[in-house]
Amino acid sequence: MKSLITLLALGGAIIIFASSAYTVDQTEQVFITEFGKPVGEAINANPEKNEAGLHFKKPFIQQVNRIEKRILEWDGPATEMPTRDKLYITVDTFARWRISNPKTYFEKLRDERTALSRLDDIIGSKTRDIIAENDLIEVIRSEKDRKPERDEALAAANPNLGTLPPIQYGRSVLTEQILKAAQPKVRSWGIELLDVRFKRINYKPGVIEKIYARMSSEREQIAERFRSEGAGEAAKIIGRKERDLLSIESGAYRKEQEIKGKADAEATGIYASAYSSSPTAADFYQFVKTLETYQKTLGKDSTVILTSDSDLFRLFKHIEKPAKP
Repeated sequence: MKSLITLLALGGAIIIFASSAYTVDQTEQVFITEFGKPVGEAINANPEKNEAGLHFKKPFIQQVNRIEKRILEWDGPATEMPTRDKLYITVDTFARWRISNPKTYFEKLRDERTALSRLDDIIGSKTRDIIAENDLIEVIRSEKDRKPERDEALAAANPNLGTLPPIQYGRSVLTEQILKAAQPKVRSWGIELLDVRFKRINYKPGVIEKIYARMSSEREQIAERFRSEGAGEAAKIIGRKERDLLSIESGAYRKEQEIKGKADAEATGIYASAYSSSPTAADFYQFVKTLETYQKTLGKDSTVILTSDSDLFRLFKHIEKPAKP
């Protein structure tokens, strides 16, 4: 009987100890609730004080509530929003946060799912406000003095290519503005917002097509300039070729005429010396030239009316005897 009572007492002590003892991990912060209401201060919530280990509570009536102590991740949905220069873009943001006040967090949010939903609302709203107050160039650039590489040939075709418009703030300043605007809102929920960043910024599909079309148009203008320059150079080369060709042909024609003139002069001189060497040669020359005249002027369909005393008709009457030398 005594052993049974001892066993029951021992079992009850074990049950009471198991219900009252609990451990706290270094990665979590704990607070106790009694009938649903927080009791005392949160355990292991102070980063300068390590309270991890074994702890005790009232058995049965008090509950242990464990809250994450480490830095948590928030990855918001990609949202379409307009910039100040009326361009619609899709902004995808992410943030890092932690639970700074477990009791307040538990009373107002209860769990991490609700906290993420509230962060969607607050960070998304502040992001839309900041984006709407700035031009697109402020969102996509973070360095004011950035100097892009420039192709001199393209820059000569269009001076605006390779020139970045000036910015006033830049992407990093905008994320700081979003962070500062959202921190007071989430602090009332026992949350500390540590950082907000842009993960991805894209144009809407319709805007992307317009941008590609504009880029294509710019490249077409550059290509057309190169083609026009090439056509101009080709025209210059063809002009020089035609001029040189005419010069060569003119020189060759002049040389040809000079040679022909010298040859005709020499032939005339030879003819003259040959036909004037004797009366017989002179008569033969006259006879040959008359025959050549007949050949050129008279054909099978030619009709010629001549007088009987015409010099052209004399060979049709008779051929005189050659003169004696």
